[in-house]
Amino acid sequence: MNNPLVSFLTVNYQQAEVTGDLLRSLEALSYPHWECIVVDNGGPESNLEQICAPYDWVKFIRSDENLGFAGGNNLGYPACKGDYIFLINNDTEVPEGFLEPILNFAEQHPQLGALSPLIHYYEPKGVVQYAGATPMNKITLRNSGIGVGEVDKGQFKKAYQVPFTHGAAMLLPRKVIEQVGLMREDYFLYYEELDWCERIRQAGFEIWFVGHSYLWHKESVSTGVNSPLKTYYLNRNRLLFARRNYPWYIRLLNYLYFSLIAVPKNMLSLWRSGEKGQAQAFWRAYTYNLSHKSSESADRY
Repeated sequence: MNNPLVSFLTVNYQQAEVTGDLLRSLEALSYPHWECIVVDNGGPESNLEQICAPYDWVKFIRSDENLGFAGGNNLGYPACKGDYIFLINNDTEVPEGFLEPILNFAEQHPQLGALSPLIHYYEPKGVVQYAGATPMNKITLRNSGIGVGEVDKGQFKKAYQVPFTHGAAMLLPRKVIEQVGLMREDYFLYYEELDWCERIRQAGFEIWFVGHSYLWHKESVSTGVNSPLKTYYLNRNRLLFARRNYPWYIRLLNYLYFSLIAVPKNMLSLWRSGEKGQAQAFWRAYTYNLSHKSSESADRY
């Protein structure tokens, strides 16, 4: 390994102390050649810049508006000088020897388009959140994570190709981004990294899971576990992803499934449980894709 420069790129939204935890964990890394770009993604003024100030390896960028996951990362990308760009959620923490196994793998795979490491839940310790992903079901537009909820006993200490990375921790060679382009910002939240992976594979690169390294993830710190915001973007973008990546006959099956099964089932369940805000968000997500005929742009929530 030739000690390539790694640019960690993380986006903060109203979670300054959480981002501070990430920075403290990065400071302890054993690999010497890296930098970190922190994007404060709109929201009220916070003490994040002060939290970043003691670290001379941090480049701080502030946006006056919330640009979403893709937009925040895209804003920070021009400041990255690395041979590899590592998109990392601000609600993660890394162990000391995190980078070396990942870079060893990356340097030996010239067709690498993107990779994600093993991801553990922050709590309870030792429980897997991500060890790869299954292919997308082209009818339901859902896929599954591999290893979710399993206790890590070393069974995922291996590498294999997968259809999708995990947006919480995603390393890409700079050359791939230069060829494929940045993420589409109008997804705003969710499915943007899946869309990116589709484009990366179409360009002839490979997507990998590399389980020789892991990090911890504090799931859904920014959006809430079951917020209407999350419900809206997950469901709107699920259909938007299909419209942009699948042929017309697959999209027809998507709409039939949503119209006859997913929408009635979810609306009934959410209304019965008194989650009216969730039900309204789900309905808006569905009707958005009916009323907006073009898939080339998407509006905010």
